[in-house]
Amino acid sequence: MKALSGLALIALSLTLAACGKNDSASQPTSAPVAAVAPPAGTSWSTTITATPEGQFVMGNPNAKVKLIEYGSYTCSHCRDFSAESSEEIKQMVDSGKMSYEFRNFVRDPIDIATSLLARCGGKDIYYPLSEQFFANQNAMFEKAQALGDAKYQALMSAPPAQRFGQLAAAVGLIDFAKQRGISEDQAKQCLADTAAAEKLAKGVEEANNQYKIEGTPSFILNGVMVENTAAWSALKPKLKQAGI
Repeated sequence: MKALSGLALIALSLTLAACGKNDSASQPTSAPVAAVAPPAGTSWSTTITATPEGQFVMGNPNAKVKLIEYGSYTCSHCRDFSAESSEEIKQMVDSGKMSYEFRNFVRDPIDIATSLLARCGGKDIYYPLSEQFFANQNAMFEKAQALGDAKYQALMSAPPAQRFGQLAAAVGLIDFAKQRGISEDQAKQCLADTAAAEKLAKGVEEANNQYKIEGTPSFILNGVMVENTAAWSALKPKLKQAGI
């Protein structure tokens, strides 16, 4: 079995990307963007497009305002952002003015396991699952802490194709996914996908090279990093300034 050499990239990224950043700075104001109606019988917030790079974009693919979030399922600031912003982001996306894309910025093995499961059901349940994984973060952390160092190290010593499956089972993630429509066999298959795990790790390196990610969540608005912004209360005015 091929070793997960790409996961070594995470160790490098962890020295650069903490959980949370300062909130300050402002963006120039743009003219209001016109609303765009979705195809008949649909809504933009339930319209998910898979990109050639393997990402999932919510909303109008041709929206004038494009928001990308780099986030981590084990980051408390990302959890808070999800809780505070999800409904309003969907409302903005439903206008057809803005698309939204959540990109996994994995920071640790539990984050990788969660990301593999969130993507396991495909594009149409990726965003609902992501919200629910964030809401489950505290319960997941409690199970992880209860493992103890020796048990955790034993799990991390498992062969790569077994490592994330065993870890996910130990912290309750497989049962959590099963309750949300992903079968146990499907979950285990996704967690054993070493190529997908390497791709997640490589995405950290690529994001750091392109945007110099310093913390999560980080936001890219129309291709430009939104500096010093981690909370919804700080990001929302900048989206308004962009024309939403």
